[in-house]
Amino acid sequence: MNHFAHWPDTLSRHISPQQTSLYRNLEIAANRHPEKDALYYYGGVTSYAQLQREVDALAGFLQQHCGVAKGDRVALYMQNSPQFIIGFYAILRANAVVVPVNPMNLVGEFRHILEDSGARVTLIGEELCSGAQPLFGDLLDYVIAARYADYLPESTDFPLPAILRDAGADRLDGVVDASSVRSKVVLWSDALTVGAQPSAHLATLSDLAVIPYTSGTTARPKGCVHSHGSAMHVVDACKDWMHMSEQSVALCSLPLFHVTGMQLSMNAPIACGASIAVMTRWDSRCAAQLIERFRATTWVAISTMMVDFMSQPDLDTFDLDSIDCLCGGGAAMPQALAKKIESRWGIPYMEGYGLSETIATTHFNPPDRCKQQCLGIPIQNTESIVVDPETLDVMDVGKTGEILICGPQVFEGYWANVEATREAFVEIAGKRYLRTGDLGYVDEDGYFFMVDRLKRMINASGYKVSPAEVEALLFEHPAIQEACVIGAKDERRGETTKALIVLRAGFDTSAQEIIAWAHERMASYKVPRMVEFVRELPRTGSGKVQWRLLQQREVERAGLSEDFS
Repeated sequence: MNHFAHWPDTLSRHISPQQTSLYRNLEIAANRHPEKDALYYYGGVTSYAQLQREVDALAGFLQQHCGVAKGDRVALYMQNSPQFIIGFYAILRANAVVVPVNPMNLVGEFRHILEDSGARVTLIGEELCSGAQPLFGDLLDYVIAARYADYLPESTDFPLPAILRDAGADRLDGVVDASSVRSKVVLWSDALTVGAQPSAHLATLSDLAVIPYTSGTTARPKGCVHSHGSAMHVVDACKDWMHMSEQSVALCSLPLFHVTGMQLSMNAPIACGASIAVMTRWDSRCAAQLIERFRATTWVAISTMMVDFMSQPDLDTFDLDSIDCLCGGGAAMPQALAKKIESRWGIPYMEGYGLSETIATTHFNPPDRCKQQCLGIPIQNTESIVVDPETLDVMDVGKTGEILICGPQVFEGYWANVEATREAFVEIAGKRYLRTGDLGYVDEDGYFFMVDRLKRMINASGYKVSPAEVEALLFEHPAIQEACVIGAKDERRGETTKALIVLRAGFDTSAQEIIAWAHERMASYKVPRMVEFVRELPRTGSGKVQWRLLQQREVERAGLSEDFS
């Protein structure tokens, strides 16, 4: 087995990291091409010079008015938008650490991340303010609220998501005091108007840059600690792997709070001085229009997006030939669709693999020799092996075991969680490897394939759902005595969340009531779409719920192969 047997001819097998922070990538691009289009937003255009000016102004405000100092964590809680990108780089410019938060998270989930990370300042989207208001003045000392529509042109022919169609001041009435920048809750536009100048940018490769939260396998999400160096490695490697340059135009349809969108659809294009067409919400027709209008060359999309996109009956009426790199991960691309994509564009859908713990990519398929439904081969400076999860013996070619990773992109550990960090790593032959919890094998060509998950996880349209976290929330329902959450096959989402529930004696409720109750307490992608009431849950001799048995029964009931998950 040789990982380099099919290494792309145009790529170096090893790269030396640039000795700069992520913010310096923006600074360099703005200095080289100040008038170049950096962002397209439904017809609105932001140049690199404007992008850097607003990043610096917001960084100055964070430092001078919010008291943000080097190493402080700042929550970034909003949907894809120019403000997300400005906010991300402004936090870094202020020598602070970005804590990206899923905008689908409700107040209880947001509260946990704030408490765990210690973030006292947040940049927040307008639609999230009312829900998060109980935290203002409590966990949050300063709040900067953004109206996404501020970056729209006066008129546009692109189909707008509801958050932009219905934009108005009423969302922030009673929440934001726009009259004074000294208020603890201020409008984004007011914060920029101050024109505060930030102090010197001091962050180095070893300083912390971003702490994305992962669902993991426990009841509470954990923060993955990443330095500028770990993030920069993925950026440098992937922009080469994807053949990205300053002439590229990236369609940004993946959520930026997630490491794949953050790294491959935002940080890598900015490192190249490329342009980014930003979508706030997924819309297949809008995606086709954006590709055609702005001649998008690079698109990172999950398989569920591609299913929706390729299903458009009039897709052939759009000029989409500018796309020369189409890639993604999160869930295997169906073989039939992969063939349809290659026939339509003449390029393969290049699948890859990564984790929040690795700030995105660890494996990628060689663009000139892709294997379908395959994770690919380890990227530059990265080693990966498959071991027996119990004995840690390295497995032979073709034998299934746990996938381990060693490389510069591997995180430092979980924020303030020594025990979880210790459990995440193992040393083999003198090297420290990350345990992915994913079961797979490597073939004779050095390509990795995933067949199952050692850890409990549901993959719903690319969003990772921790069954343990959902169970912990369900236990708060007064009628629920026990609950076990498993994955169920879903035509659109790939997998969806199913809850098997034992009711307390004397209580009666319906599946619809429990689903509605859950919608009020957890992000919608976590909410069980299916609820089944059972008398009891199967247990091991030690009393643990046999979730694997229940999962297997669900697989057999649906007539599915064992590796669908």
